[in-house]
Amino acid sequence: MVLRVTAVRKSFGSRQVLRGVGFEARAGQLVGIVGENGAGKTTLLRILSGDLRPDDGRVDLVGTRGYCPQHPVLDEELTVRQHLRLFQIAYRLPDPGRALRLIDTLSAAGYLDAPVKVLSGGTLQKLNLVLALMHDPDVVLLDEPYQGFDWETYLRFWDLAQELKGSGRTVIIVSHLAHDTGRLDVLHRLHDGLLGPSPTADTA
Repeated sequence: MVLRVTAVRKSFGSRQVLRGVGFEARAGQLVGIVGENGAGKTTLLRILSGDLRPDDGRVDLVGTRGYCPQHPVLDEELTVRQHLRLFQIAYRLPDPGRALRLIDTLSAAGYLDAPVKVLSGGTLQKLNLVLALMHDPDVVLLDEPYQGFDWETYLRFWDLAQELKGSGRTVIIVSHLAHDTGRLDVLHRLHDGLLGPSPTADTA
């Protein structure tokens, strides 16, 4: 297993958000986690990313991780190209080649020298996704990754997800809508702080 989550619990004050969540994911697997808004999906993903500590339980993750949060954390005064350069340095990459290829795949090359503050929501999300993937992580954690995408970009996202799967990467996709569940290998449903198999998923 590349990712094993065991009995993870998290509360905020008196509110129990996660009440013993557990699941496993293998290399080369697309895993979906769906649930209503407020179900705790983002909290779970932040714990998986290492951004938030659980109150109890554990997360065992083998390899590197890439995290695409629901709300991009970007500097609105910097351009797309400058963000790529900053993350290239942070990831200690020799060049931005992979990032530029991803930008091209998502049809965002025309915005390389545009400051973030003028970008549409969909283009911001493209940059957000590229920053999570540019170091080719072993485990990819995506929170509502296709919000704001037009139909063509949405399809390109799934093509990219299949490429990641084919190269042995583990992709965790969190969403409040269970779209295109047939593209996933496993689909879990988060409800009332617990994670269980979706009745519409093939969990074999």
